[in-house]
Amino acid sequence: MIKVLVNGACGRMGRAVVKAVSDANDLELVAAVDVNGGADSGELAGIDKNGIVVGDDLASSLRESNAQVMIDFTRPDVVFDNVCTALENHVAAVVGTTGLSDDQKLKIAELSAKNDTSAFIAPNFAIGAVLLMQMSKMAAKYMPDVEIIEMHHDRKLDAPSGTAIQTAELLRGIREPHKQGNPDEKEKLDGARGGSVDGIPIHSVRLQGFVASQAVIFGGLGQTLTIRHDSTDRTSFMPGVVLAARRVLGTKGLTVGLENFLD
Repeated sequence: MIKVLVNGACGRMGRAVVKAVSDANDLELVAAVDVNGGADSGELAGIDKNGIVVGDDLASSLRESNAQVMIDFTRPDVVFDNVCTALENHVAAVVGTTGLSDDQKLKIAELSAKNDTSAFIAPNFAIGAVLLMQMSKMAAKYMPDVEIIEMHHDRKLDAPSGTAIQTAELLRGIREPHKQGNPDEKEKLDGARGGSVDGIPIHSVRLQGFVASQAVIFGGLGQTLTIRHDSTDRTSFMPGVVLAARRVLGTKGLTVGLENFLD
C-alpha cells in the first residue's frame, strides 16, 4: 500500500482526491491537510468518517503520518513552498496546483535530485486533455496557424490555465514562431487578441458552469480544425491523479506531464 497525504483536502479538488485515494485498493490515506483544518476528511469527501482529521501544519503531518506521497491541490501562491516541504521530508510530490513558474520548476528539480525524492507536476490530470495535446501536436505539423481558448469556472485563480500554456509550448516546438492575423491590426481593447506564446494567442474565459474546457483551433486555406476537450465533473481528473500517485515513486527527479505515465 502506498501511503498518501492529501494537501488542500477541504477544497473541491481536494475532497475529490480524498475519495479517489480512499477508493483505490493500493493507496492508503494517512493524512489530510488544509488551512481550514479540524473536520473529518472522509465526511468532507462525502464518504464515511475515516478518523483522519484534517490538520493545518503540512510539515508536522508529513513527518507524523509517514506518508510516501503528497498530492497537492492548493493555491498558486503556496504550492512551491508545499512541494519544497514535501521533498525536504523525503516525501514524493504529485502536484495538480497550477501557477508554478519555470524558475520554480527548476528549483523543484534540483531539490528533488538533492533529496533523491521524486516529484511530478501535471497541468491537467484528465486523460482526454492529454490526448488533446498529443492530437494538437499532430495537427500543427500541417496547420501551423493556431489559437487556444480555455474555459474554466470563475473561482480559478490563474489565467491562462497551465494546460493552455503547456499546449502552446508543445506546439511552438513544431511550428515556426510567427505573428498571426493582419500585421497592421490594432487592438481597440487591450488584451482583445489574448496572451501569446511565440505568436500563439491564448484566450481565457472564466464563467460559472464550466469546470475545465479547452479548444485548440487550427486555420488553413479554406478550412478550420477544432480539437476540444471538456471536463464536466472533477471526477474526470481522478484516474490520472491515482495513476500519478502509483507511478511517482518509481521515477527519478522531476517529471512534468501525465503523458509520461501513459503506456
